[in-house]
Amino acid sequence: MYKNRINYKLLNLLILMGLLYIIVTNIGTWYNILGSIFSVCFPFILAFGIAYALNPVVRKLVSKGLSRSLAVTIVVILVTAIIIALLVITLPLLYNQLITFANSFGKVIEDIGDKFNINLSSLEDIGGGYLDSLIASIGNVVKDGTIDIVGKTASVIGKVIITFVVAIYFLAYMDKIRSVVGEFLKKTKYKFYRYVRAVDYELSNYLKGLLLFMIIQFFEYSLVFFIVGHPNWLLFGVLASLTTVIPYFGGLITNLLALLTASVISPSLFVATVVICLIFPQLDGYVISPRVYGKTNNINPLVTIMMVSIGGTVFGVLGIIIALPIYIVISSSYRFFKNDIKKGVKKVKAELS
Repeated sequence: MYKNRINYKLLNLLILMGLLYIIVTNIGTWYNILGSIFSVCFPFILAFGIAYALNPVVRKLVSKGLSRSLAVTIVVILVTAIIIALLVITLPLLYNQLITFANSFGKVIEDIGDKFNINLSSLEDIGGGYLDSLIASIGNVVKDGTIDIVGKTASVIGKVIITFVVAIYFLAYMDKIRSVVGEFLKKTKYKFYRYVRAVDYELSNYLKGLLLFMIIQFFEYSLVFFIVGHPNWLLFGVLASLTTVIPYFGGLITNLLALLTASVISPSLFVATVVICLIFPQLDGYVISPRVYGKTNNINPLVTIMMVSIGGTVFGVLGIIIALPIYIVISSSYRFFKNDIKKGVKKVKAELS
């Protein structure tokens, strides 16, 4: 009677093992499928991230009495104007400084090779190749006033346009999107609503702080390198600002390049650059950064380095950039559900004992 009965537990286990076998044996196919899905979704994800970061500025203008549409228009025009102004004013100077830096880079590699009797010609070729390519690209914009659209694929151009348009749409309706999501979470489970608000608070503070800190870094390092007479002062101001998204390593890269280029220009400039690289990172880390970020960026340096390393290994440059925001989401989630997790662990231990 019982011999013909189906063992559903064993059947479910076999089905699960079969599915795992199919997934593992076709891992390349699944990777390509997921990559294609991510490629399609990335412009929308990026657009939402841009709108999410700019939304506090829009809300600030709305609180001053402006309509939502007018506030969005002002922010979009202002951001676009800043980008255009930076391109028009900064690019010619940046182009000249890149040429100077490329020459200094080659001299630094030669000096290091001669001093330690090491053949660094391959490194010089690789670095010089990237710099020449970058200089040529910027040169097309500076000299011709145009970007090489023909050399760009239609896919890249399309994604840039889609990201820009969708970002404006998201920015215009961000409060409505937040309201709809909030109402849905309240009706579904109020605790999830409080959780999303907690994550949103910390992530918003981090993004606002990051934007402000990038602006401060640009003016701070451009000014100090200009004062000491470094010929690449604007280049390192831009690098200091952009590499802010890479905790610890970004500033280290900028300072190292500044020291290397200063070493082949003059001893006095090298000493002045050493002083800058010793003093200002401490000023940023212990004075400016805590005031800008508050408690949001109060993360253990070892944890930060680990997250950046994992993000870079798994997702490359994008992973390095999003490593810290992801950690903020994870840590805030843990703090919110900490008591629930402890109760769950105690329950499991009680059942096992």
